[in-house]
Amino acid sequence: MLSVTDLRVSYGQSEVLHGLNFAVQPNEIVAIMGRNGMGKTTLMKSLMGVVPTRSGAVRIGADEITGLKSYERVAKGVAYVPQGRMIFPAMTVQENIETGLTSHGGRGVPGDLYEMFPVLLEMKGRRGGNLSGGQQQQLAIARALASKPKVLLLDEPTEGIQPSIIREMGRTLRRIRDERGLSIIVSEQVLSFALDIADRVLVIENGEIVHEDSRGRIDEAKVARLLSV
Repeated sequence: MLSVTDLRVSYGQSEVLHGLNFAVQPNEIVAIMGRNGMGKTTLMKSLMGVVPTRSGAVRIGADEITGLKSYERVAKGVAYVPQGRMIFPAMTVQENIETGLTSHGGRGVPGDLYEMFPVLLEMKGRRGGNLSGGQQQQLAIARALASKPKVLLLDEPTEGIQPSIIREMGRTLRRIRDERGLSIIVSEQVLSFALDIADRVLVIENGEIVHEDSRGRIDEAKVARLLSV
């Protein structure tokens, strides 16, 4: 569903991502793990077109999207939930979700989104800025799903979220994968959450992938060492 080939990204003269290669299959959740400053958010922004690519290729299915602007990538099927959620605080919950409909001209929030996130139905008339952190994260995911993506990118979704909500979020992401057939990429530092949701785990260090394995075969001790060095 998504493939990345020799991806190199720089800030000015400083190269941050050094030739990354990986692919994500349909119906697969891949966790990109690593400490702060290792390149996770830069990778997410480059996949979304927020940060330009120096060289390499990103494809959605057979379509290369490397040179496309962010809104064009949305139209190709990429949705992004940035670190910190970035919902519109002065807009209502319903209005926030409706901004995700613009990519395909849809009208009205699909009922299955409210069914998946019932708390948002209860609060659809409330301003986004008045929601808790966990509720805002659900809102940001619902807004992304409203664009009918093929690939969902989540950057540090557990940041600032209480443990009970993290567990609920894990169940929701697995349900999204199973019911919608999405490919999901999650950048994450919390190993327990990654192991709970991911089919495969990649560890990035200093802009390079240094470890990769399926969840069933992952060496938890090794990954924990890489995250704590």
